[in-house]
Amino acid sequence: MRMYNPPHPGEVLQEFIADTTVTEFAKKLGVTRTTLSRILNAKSAISPEMALRLSYIFNTSAKVWLGMQADYDLWQLEHNKGFRFSPVLA
Repeated sequence: MRMYNPPHPGEVLQEFIADTTVTEFAKKLGVTRTTLSRILNAKSAISPEMALRLSYIFNTSAKVWLGMQADYDLWQLEHNKGFRFSPVLA
């Protein structure tokens, strides 16, 4: 199990765009303000398409953004008290 609670990639993205408005940055990305706002507020995940858009804007790898999302999603699932799994052994 992962020992820390990784941030949602939207929280990281907030730091990257601190000098601009959500509306301005959404235009740069070619998405709606609502779409970007949902990501920034951890209400939506980073999709492969969004990861690619961010990689072009920030000159990073799309895998960086998708990796942050995967780390966040896995930690949330591993620490969700309602998740139970019992493998069926043959």
